[in-house]
Amino acid sequence: MRSLATVVGVSRRLRVASVVAVALAAAGVVAVVGLLLGGGENASNRPDGIPPFVVDLGVRTDEEAQALRRAATAYRTGERGQVRTILAGHTSLEAQVGKALASWPDGSRAQLEELARRNPRSGAVLFHVGLARFWEGDTDGAIAAWRATRGQDPDTAYAIRASNLVFRNFPPGLPLFIPSFRTSPEIARLPASRQLTVLARNARRRDVRAKLLYGVALQHLERPVSAAAQFKAAAELAPGNVEAQVADAVGRFDKARPEAAFARLGPLTRRHRQSATVRFHLGVMLLWLSQVEEAKRQLQLASQVRGSSLAREAERLLSRLEAVRKPR
Repeated sequence: MRSLATVVGVSRRLRVASVVAVALAAAGVVAVVGLLLGGGENASNRPDGIPPFVVDLGVRTDEEAQALRRAATAYRTGERGQVRTILAGHTSLEAQVGKALASWPDGSRAQLEELARRNPRSGAVLFHVGLARFWEGDTDGAIAAWRATRGQDPDTAYAIRASNLVFRNFPPGLPLFIPSFRTSPEIARLPASRQLTVLARNARRRDVRAKLLYGVALQHLERPVSAAAQFKAAAELAPGNVEAQVADAVGRFDKARPEAAFARLGPLTRRHRQSATVRFHLGVMLLWLSQVEEAKRQLQLASQVRGSSLAREAERLLSRLEAVRKPR
């Protein structure tokens, strides 16, 4: 189960470290598939092994979620024979995907294609259809399925991972908004699912900070559309609040049209020249465009703002960037 403790303010340093990690190196599925795709979309080499089985469960702790996590672990560690047993009796689409992949390659793709025919809006199904197609050498079909994942089920981790595979010139994931304030210790001590419930309840109020904190949590749970909606609501509630305006800009980042985010954030640099949050997040977003030198310049400007917690985070991020980029 995902913990929200570090998401909403307990460890900002950990969040900044994650920005560096995704900005400078691909990981997981995107690394495997990106390597095989190489420089074009028509690579002829079929990958070895089996397609990944990815589950998107957020903070769920119900019986099926626990079974899906066990099944994903068994699948990943090569105990595919256990997957069907673990998922016996579970009928969700993710469970059906797991069962189909467990017998790879014997009929797996056909089962997944049929699932997609019956459930054309399911990101869980479409994403794995793309993986199955790719593992069978159908690169164009795989990319079509991943594009469909983005279009049909955008508020999911599957859409984010599909974007990683469709837009391979970008780092994986999406830029994150990092507020200058933390959640209350009372909320941070709650179990993850309870934290999310409280954050959601608080965000229903006319409270800018509550909406931003809930949006941050949703970003870390890979719900980009829902997070963007919270950030937009905060910005509309407080048009003069620079953090709300920055969050709204960051929430609009999409690899298909990154200009939408920059169109919002760029003007803020003129109106708030000394704002650490503006400079910091502009620097972070520039990393996603691989404009590392300009990103570093913006982070250096952010680091010079006295008394700002984000100024300190900018310094840490610059230090990490230098460390990662040094030749070994």
